[in-house]
Amino acid sequence: MTGTLTWRQLRDLRTSEFTDAGDAWHKVSNRSDADRVRVDRAMTAKLRETQESESAEAALGRLRRLGRNFQYLHTECGLVRTALNGLAADLVEPQSLLRQALADASAHNLTVHEDGSVSYPAAEVEDLTGAKKEAPGGTVRGHDGLAPASPVLGADGRPSLYPGYSGFKPINPNAAGAQEVADRIVRAVRAARDVDDRYAKTLNGLKAEKGLDVTEATLRDVFRDTADVRSTAGGHLGEGVPEDKNPAERKKWWDGLTDERRQEYLEVAPDLIGGLDGIPAAARDEANRTYLPILMDELSREGGDDAKTKLDALRGIQDKLNAPSDPPVFLLGIGDEGNGRAIVSYGNPDTTKNVSAYVPGLGTKLNGEFVDDTLKRAQDTAIGARRIDPSSASIVWLGYDAPQHVDVMSKGDAQRGAPAYNEFMAGLSATNRNADPHVTAIGHSYGSLTVGTAAQRSGGIPGADDIILLGSPGVDAQKATELGVGKDHVFVGAADNDPVTHLPSKDEAVLGWALSGPLGVLPARDLFDIGNDDVYFGKDPASGAFGARRFKVDDGPGMIMEGGGFDAHSQYFTPELDPESAKNIARIVAGRPDWITTEEHR
Repeated sequence: MTGTLTWRQLRDLRTSEFTDAGDAWHKVSNRSDADRVRVDRAMTAKLRETQESESAEAALGRLRRLGRNFQYLHTECGLVRTALNGLAADLVEPQSLLRQALADASAHNLTVHEDGSVSYPAAEVEDLTGAKKEAPGGTVRGHDGLAPASPVLGADGRPSLYPGYSGFKPINPNAAGAQEVADRIVRAVRAARDVDDRYAKTLNGLKAEKGLDVTEATLRDVFRDTADVRSTAGGHLGEGVPEDKNPAERKKWWDGLTDERRQEYLEVAPDLIGGLDGIPAAARDEANRTYLPILMDELSREGGDDAKTKLDALRGIQDKLNAPSDPPVFLLGIGDEGNGRAIVSYGNPDTTKNVSAYVPGLGTKLNGEFVDDTLKRAQDTAIGARRIDPSSASIVWLGYDAPQHVDVMSKGDAQRGAPAYNEFMAGLSATNRNADPHVTAIGHSYGSLTVGTAAQRSGGIPGADDIILLGSPGVDAQKATELGVGKDHVFVGAADNDPVTHLPSKDEAVLGWALSGPLGVLPARDLFDIGNDDVYFGKDPASGAFGARRFKVDDGPGMIMEGGGFDAHSQYFTPELDPESAKNIARIVAGRPDWITTEEHR
């Protein structure tokens, strides 16, 4: 629509014309995406495999450019489609309000004129003496409350004191109804004009230069275009997202959407979908890959050390997403809130029978160490489990703020993280396509406290069959049976030289320090902890009193005598440093706990 919208245009408008146009843009978008896939997977891949020469490299460069062009067309055409659909949706309400006002006008014998003014007929009324007199008709103009009302015209064409009244003439009962209808017409048309103006600005911005060459600047324009469409048309998308529902209900909602509507969410509102538990992994991955460069752009403009740290980490994650990987990488969540968020799966957790979700602990945040070390732990676990059962996937879940420094001595982060972890696990249960998937919850370091806390919430960890606790300072429980999966399904890896697994309880530490400073802590532990099986957050999970199944791990280098520091605390997942522990973890994740090598309790 262009120009000044009239009430007649709004009345006669067929919003289906916008959605039909959107469907046409959708076809172009899909065709562009199919062409991009053909270029990337067929032509480019085949050329790379069969040719090695300067001319081949030049050809690859041209193919990459062509692929970027198709990607750009896919995105921009999708944005046009979403904007048109949003325009149609946002015009429904004002059009409905107008049509209802016109219907009321017709029912009360009112006449709506071209300019929106409304005339009402004369009426016979009684005056104060009871005598019947004729109250003349008139014409009123509507107002929307933003500007003073236009004067009401009487039958003589002159302004009246108020509708139907001039001097001592009687009041016409039709006047008030006419004014109300006129006001509704004005409000409906103004609302529609506002919608039209917003969308016209957005759609006019979705233009590409001739001789398209997709550069970094062009991609930044795509991000801005996406943001514009999101701010204009995102309302009708955001209102439909069932954020207050459980993951199973969200899965049902997603499955009930048309392919076109799902694609709108993935392209225009990826941040609403990428972190929503209950949405299938492939869709979350697509949404987060779309949102990732947008988030990176926001962080680059934000500035500061914290933003730079997160930005560098996101670039590292993007590199991993772009590199060939077996098992394939799925980005299930990303965000910059708190210390940063990242949920990454090696293998598709919806199609594999065995799925593990690992919660990291102390010091973990969205930084280079997370990209280089923490992600590798999940990858090593997936690779190890797939050697036993190829239908295995492993996830690293940084969906909470792990403690960074002295706050490790508090349960607060674990208590805040546990509900979010359980929500995520419920989402895995909702989207996994296997009839009875085997799910393993893994907690390392402080992450074991988070997992232990999640396991002790009402209903336990959704879908969890087994729990693995690694390098644990305790899980705020006295016995493995408190974790809801049965003590034979709770597994513990605790290196003898891992200082975190020997942290004395809070009372022991305080009493020992009071008696003789830091040197008194360990003697105090023996004095006040008769079984020597208490740690900072409850009973030592590796102890006989706790009752879990302890599997064999390497003791690791001594903290002081061998200068190992905390090395023994960080090698449980790593085949190069602790092959026995890595194999045992993989065996449990792959559903073969009967293959683990065991170790005596402490």
